[in-house]
Amino acid sequence: MAWYPNAKRMEVQPEGDDQPAIRPTQFILHSIAAPWTPRRTYEYWRDSTYLESHFGIGYDGSIAQYIGTQTRADANYRANRRPDGTGAISAETASDDEATDPWTDRQLATIIQLGAWLHREHGIPLRICRTADDPGFGYHRMHAAWSDGGTDCPGDTRVAQFYDVVFPGIVKAAGGAPAPAPRYEPYPGEKWLKSYPTSPVITAMGERLVDEGCDAYSVGPGPEMTDADVESARLFQIKLGDAPEHCDGWLGPLQWAALKIPKV
Repeated sequence: MAWYPNAKRMEVQPEGDDQPAIRPTQFILHSIAAPWTPRRTYEYWRDSTYLESHFGIGYDGSIAQYIGTQTRADANYRANRRPDGTGAISAETASDDEATDPWTDRQLATIIQLGAWLHREHGIPLRICRTADDPGFGYHRMHAAWSDGGTDCPGDTRVAQFYDVVFPGIVKAAGGAPAPAPRYEPYPGEKWLKSYPTSPVITAMGERLVDEGCDAYSVGPGPEMTDADVESARLFQIKLGDAPEHCDGWLGPLQWAALKIPKV
């Protein structure tokens, strides 16, 4: 099992010895919804839960590693329970209690250097994960299969940093070619959709629903989520042939992927 040379080793036991091996193909970023140091995060994994991550990163950029990168850590749920033995390396990052604040400059620098090392050490490809089991780099709320019961982490500000700073920085630090921008909008999460947000993503979603012939709009679509968007999405779910219980107008990650909303 591999240990990052720039991280302080704080091995969690017995998980470090007892949990099964994985072949890492993904790196997934989390916000821990607490302003904790790596030491405090270690104490939490050690004493309070069985949902540990491989790494913890503090606001000051300090980093600790709790489990070897070729051993399962359970914060990523099904990402580490695939029958082919592949898995995801995870990093918890200090945040405010709502996980809404941005990563600090020092956190960003640490994340980028860690990501570049994971590419070199494990061959994680320099691309953004396109599906829940696609090798690459991502963040926790990107795919529902990476969590048990849903997640909002990281918040919108950190998601924007992931695309604008983190992933391009990892590519540059790893010496790779510039990666193409994502072609489609990543799944934003059901909770975000149910908040009736105002966003250009909602306009793009509505336009794609109209393209698919699922049009319940009398006006629009526009950037403000409305009941017409929900009804149009329900028509799309029916068009996909999904079971009635999955045709409620709130798109799940697979339905969202099938809609192929262009990146805005």
